[in-house]
Amino acid sequence: MKSINQNVHRDALPDFRNLGVILRIVLAVLGLSLFVALAEAGAWSEIGARFLQIAAPVQPVLVFSILSLYTANGALHRLSYPVGVLVVLLTAIIVVTVVHRVGADFFSGNPVGQLERYWVFTTAATAALLYYFYLRNRALSPALSEARLQALQARIRPHFLFNSINAVLSLVRLEPKRAETALEDLADLYRVLMADNRDLTPLANEVELTRQYLAIEELRLGERLTIEWHTENMPSDALIPPLVLQPLVENAVYHGIEPHAETGVISINIYKVRDEVHLVLRNPYRAHGAHHAGNKMALGNIKERLALHFDAEAGLRTTVSDDAYQVHIVIPYRRAPR
Repeated sequence: MKSINQNVHRDALPDFRNLGVILRIVLAVLGLSLFVALAEAGAWSEIGARFLQIAAPVQPVLVFSILSLYTANGALHRLSYPVGVLVVLLTAIIVVTVVHRVGADFFSGNPVGQLERYWVFTTAATAALLYYFYLRNRALSPALSEARLQALQARIRPHFLFNSINAVLSLVRLEPKRAETALEDLADLYRVLMADNRDLTPLANEVELTRQYLAIEELRLGERLTIEWHTENMPSDALIPPLVLQPLVENAVYHGIEPHAETGVISINIYKVRDEVHLVLRNPYRAHGAHHAGNKMALGNIKERLALHFDAEAGLRTTVSDDAYQVHIVIPYRRAPR
């Protein structure tokens, strides 16, 4: 079994099929074109015309480069990071060469040295973008945010483990089979928590892990905890970051059920609309509860991992009413290759 401390950062190319990544590339290239126009224009009145002169030949190169990387995205991510970077740079250079050769008249009559200047500009722009995504990947990496998540886990999980063991001990003599099942669920839960959780996992696995966690909590909370599952329209094969649903449910139990003596209902609704998967979790809420500290830390960690895997295509929104707290996650629908 791998320890969390064994997790190391893994560099990876951006997902060239991600809408957020494509938008960042387009805006960055336009920004670089504007910067060059500002540097070369002799007067403010010339900036617009110079920008159009620079941006016009850049656009077909940008479009065909994005299409090439979009098509080759799967193959690129099977390569090692250094080789993938080299292939991306070569792809950009090949595209600008082909576009320049095909549209020589469009490139102002193909003056001497123009292609070489485009090579330099393309290489510099591509390298700068790759370095930006490299830094962004580092900043959002779970390997860095795990430290903050572990601080939350260190406070909550010993409490959960202590209560779970006591609940199992109370069943050993009266219901040994149920106690055995609870121990198996507990072992499975901690095995996942201690594993290397950087890759996407099928949604069905995350739901099963959450059910095991709730089965343990129901041992000690009894009728105080009521779970409403709405998974009739759940796409079981959708890929999501691991440990997204279970920590949210853990927070719902800790903040919404434990502090109160009466019965509380946790509603979990998972469904697919077009090409998006929605996870909606709702639990009881009291504004002056004693257990609200630490919730933002877990939500912040989940937001970081959603941004790392899905960029602008994913989102997390919280809603608070007088008696309920709701978390709504939206992620793009992706399936593991068969």
